[in-house]
Amino acid sequence: MAEAARRRLDSSPPELPFEGLRVVDVSSLYAAPLIATNLADFGADVIKVEHPRGDDARRWGLAKDGVPLWWKSVGRNKRSIALDLNADEGREVVRRLAGAADVLIENFRPGRMEAWGLGPDDLQARNPRLVYVRVTGFGQTGPMSSQPGFGTLAEAFSGFASITGQPDGPPTLPPFGLADGVAAQVGTWATLAALYWRDVQRGGGQVVDLSLYEPLFSILGPQLAEYQQLQVVQQRQGNRSPRTTPRNAYETSDGRWVAISAGTQQIADRVLRAIERDDLVGDARFADAASRRAHADELDGLVADWIDAHPLEEVLHAFAEAQAPIAPIYDASQIFADRQYRERGSFVDLPDPELGTIAMAAVVPRLSRTPGRIARAGATPVGADTEAVLSSLGEDGWPAGGSR
Repeated sequence: MAEAARRRLDSSPPELPFEGLRVVDVSSLYAAPLIATNLADFGADVIKVEHPRGDDARRWGLAKDGVPLWWKSVGRNKRSIALDLNADEGREVVRRLAGAADVLIENFRPGRMEAWGLGPDDLQARNPRLVYVRVTGFGQTGPMSSQPGFGTLAEAFSGFASITGQPDGPPTLPPFGLADGVAAQVGTWATLAALYWRDVQRGGGQVVDLSLYEPLFSILGPQLAEYQQLQVVQQRQGNRSPRTTPRNAYETSDGRWVAISAGTQQIADRVLRAIERDDLVGDARFADAASRRAHADELDGLVADWIDAHPLEEVLHAFAEAQAPIAPIYDASQIFADRQYRERGSFVDLPDPELGTIAMAAVVPRLSRTPGRIARAGATPVGADTEAVLSSLGEDGWPAGGSR
């Protein structure tokens, strides 16, 4: 999409789809930096700008011998430089980089970048082709725009927590950065949409205004329409679904857990066959989705009782024989040993100078001709590439070399 990448198409195709794309990442923690990571995984040259104290993501999660483990994944495939944006010198470096970049990503509170003279009007005056990506808790507009926002608040504000948890329990928050992760995926395609409009539709740069709560809100299903039209407010149902049954987590006789979701009548019939209740296929109580929902307790109990009487391997075999979808509920140790994960390459063991190897999720999605790759894990020393980057700034303001 970048001009350099399009020039390469005239000769030979790039090895990775975003080669030639220049990205300045001045964000911290998770959602916004993950947008930059996604672009870097597919070839973009990303310069990660951190405060000299380091991105807060370096201090999240566990460390081994002082090496932050999560940072190895979040900071991968980027060149890391340390700048203090409160200082004129640091801001001037960002201006030079942004003047030659295709994308700048930031997640400061609204107004902070403008106060530094680094807002979109400032930088796009210098580089009209710049796609300026802004990630905040509540967006750049609205009465809450100036409030600090994090993924946890977005998971609450979006409606997600309200419908998650047991019926007699409290609203439940996810134990990982769900809102941040969803926002990052949306932010990635939004960035690419802006670049496509710029380069293919012959437009110019623009601003991507991304809140943390709206991407998660947008995938929660029809609950808003159900409230507007029927005054129905979706309630917490544990692992059940208000729209289909059986759908739950079930414990086997050997203490393992499996997940089932009968999203169609055909699957529901296969589940009945898997639990050796062929006699109930076609039964009026379970003959369609509405009837199954009306008899959800009865049907769910039948499935739970059968699974409770059989060990995991027998349960998986019976469901496979009936072609009824089922999956074991894994923890990290089981994922690490699983053949599907291993043989498909769903995670990689990446060589690392400090840890020997470090395991992390592989690049997604998979492209048949230009798949992404992880060239290096996140650099542990803050600003590991500062000297190399600042000493090689070209006439256009972009440093020589790259993350590949």
